[in-house]
Amino acid sequence: MTKLGMYLAQKSVNKSEVARKTGLSRARMNELTLSERSHLRAEELYLIALAIDVPPADLLEYICGNLTLTTHLTIAAEDAAPFKKQEKKKKLIPKRR
Repeated sequence: MTKLGMYLAQKSVNKSEVARKTGLSRARMNELTLSERSHLRAEELYLIALAIDVPPADLLEYICGNLTLTTHLTIAAEDAAPFKKQEKKKKLIPKRR
């Protein structure tokens, strides 16, 4: 079961009723609530939140609240040489005789 499925189960929400209100098919609702491989689109999340009368941000927080940013530290080089613009090498064209 997906996080969306758990959320709807906790709220005792009828998925068929949500499908009817949102215009999503019952098959799509089952996919979104049962299959971890399904990908919930922002539009779907928004419509589902409206259908069950919860703020979309609350539903988003429940479903995606565990996500974090990955941070990459960039250390500046002490020598500025690696950042100097390199001159282009001129190509030598052989002369025709």
